[in-house]
This record gives sequence, C-alpha cells and structure tokens, in this order.
Amino acid sequence: MLAMRAEDSAPTTRFRSDRVCRVNGQLFFSTRENTMEGPFDSHEKAEQEIKAYIARMQAKHSNR
Repeated sequence: MLAMRAEDSAPTTRFRSDRVCRVNGQLFFSTRENTMEGPFDSHEKAEQEIKAYIARMQAKHSNR
C-alpha cells in the first residue's frame, strides 16, 4: 500500500504487521516510536490499547 504520513516527505510503501507480541508469556505491542507497551491480560485488551494509543498520538500531533 502506498501511503504518506504527515511527517513523511514522499509517499512510501507500508506493510502492516501484527503489533502484538508475547514476551516471557506476557502480551505487549510495539509502536512506531520504538516502545513496547504493556503487559496486557489478553490479545483483545492489547488491541483496545493499541486503538487508544493511536488516538492519543493523533490528538498530540493535531494539537501542534
């Protein structure tokens, strides 16, 4: 998929991958900012928190 984020200077190909991973039996998700968020009790909770994280980051960037 050819896409462009606000901070990109030109469109580029982006590949979607599963952001949720298991580390020592606990669920985390990784971010573009190279952080690992978690741990979470379930995959569903991790997915909910991914959506909340994205919403916070979008709000942060729109308030600049």
